[in-house]
Amino acid sequence: MPLFTVSESRIRYSDSPADSASYTREMDRMYNWMSSLYDGFMVVFPLWKKWISSVLPEIKGTEILEVSFGPGYLMSRYGTNPDLQIHGIDFNSRMVDRATKKMQRIKRPVELRKGNVESLPYRDESFDTVINTMALTGYPDAEKAMDEMLRVLRPGGRLLIVDFDYPANRNRGGYILVRIMAGLGDIIRDLKSLLHRKDLHVTSRSVGGFGSVQLFVCDKIR
Repeated sequence: MPLFTVSESRIRYSDSPADSASYTREMDRMYNWMSSLYDGFMVVFPLWKKWISSVLPEIKGTEILEVSFGPGYLMSRYGTNPDLQIHGIDFNSRMVDRATKKMQRIKRPVELRKGNVESLPYRDESFDTVINTMALTGYPDAEKAMDEMLRVLRPGGRLLIVDFDYPANRNRGGYILVRIMAGLGDIIRDLKSLLHRKDLHVTSRSVGGFGSVQLFVCDKIR
């Protein structure tokens, strides 16, 4: 085995939390603490902005939903397009407030709500693109969250995901980054397997983090 490659036996995916409600409350408390620091973090660590911004050229159509939008950085980027009808939902109230103020500063009307990804308050087949960046690893039930995002996506629509997964070549740098995120509470999942179980055409590529940060472009077949 090459010196800088991790053995396949060390690739370990997380178990789902035994108490989903408790896990969600704990993550919400963490995001309360992070809400005032998030923008500063992206200044200090600009690669994060680069990673999530990889979705921008992949946005399709005009009806857009961003799930777990955080303080609204990404939304403020694609929100410069006046043709887009932008909706967003986030579980954390402080993130909703920060994103709302950010979009008001750039005078961009959007519809933002507090809510749970496992029960999205939208009708079936409402959106052309659903965006989810650095959030899927924070959901206790990824399968249910994925099904909800696909439910509100139109046939032929596009689901865009950026998140952590082990690099395909199992390089040590990417492996370490994934284990750090797991240590911080993220639920590391085999995203490729999860997506390929759905009625989707999926392409993926690394966008950073030694291959551990990956962009998934998922077109809904029907």
